[in-house]
Amino acid sequence: MYLLVHPASPSQALTSAILTAGYQPVPIANLDDAGAKEPPDGWAAAVLELGNDPSGIINFGAKLRDEYDVAVLLVADRTLTIDLEDESEFDDFVLTPIDPHELRVRLGRLGVSAAVDTNDPVLRYADLELNTATYQATVAGVPRDLTYMEYELLRFLVEHPSRVWSREQILSKVWGYDYFGGSRTVDVHIRRLRAKLGEERASWITTVRSVGYRFG
Repeated sequence: MYLLVHPASPSQALTSAILTAGYQPVPIANLDDAGAKEPPDGWAAAVLELGNDPSGIINFGAKLRDEYDVAVLLVADRTLTIDLEDESEFDDFVLTPIDPHELRVRLGRLGVSAAVDTNDPVLRYADLELNTATYQATVAGVPRDLTYMEYELLRFLVEHPSRVWSREQILSKVWGYDYFGGSRTVDVHIRRLRAKLGEERASWITTVRSVGYRFG
């Protein structure tokens, strides 16, 4: 099940909780982004972090409900619950720090009960599927011919959406600490991945100037 997550750079704690609960987070920036990344079966639910703009996020949730007929679950710090008292433009909320079990229960109460099988070998992002058992990659059902390291790099990025990784971090986590190649290796593989994903999806991998790369 794909969960629409906002803002576009959610906290690592939320991303981790969603994955642990057995769902696939898809960070989105705005309504247009939600439409562009909407999976074929639609969004299972929307999970929104209130952050420093509770009213703005709640209003955004209301627009999502109207546009996509999707249940909205808010993630709020305990100090922000007073901002929810008179609001009705959401379906439920969960407090931080997030408990993955509670998250799964609350999503279940919203009708999102069929979480993905945590033993499922297929990683998904929008219309991208990576089968970790067969090392096959498809986009919109069309196979993509990836080398082993291209696949491993894409797999790493899909498993860690929204977080910014430096080239050195990517080298150590994908190629290994004993790899002596330079950071240019990462740039070359990122460029090849973007080409193989296609023009419409190349933007999934964002360059963060002077830092590294972010997926999603």
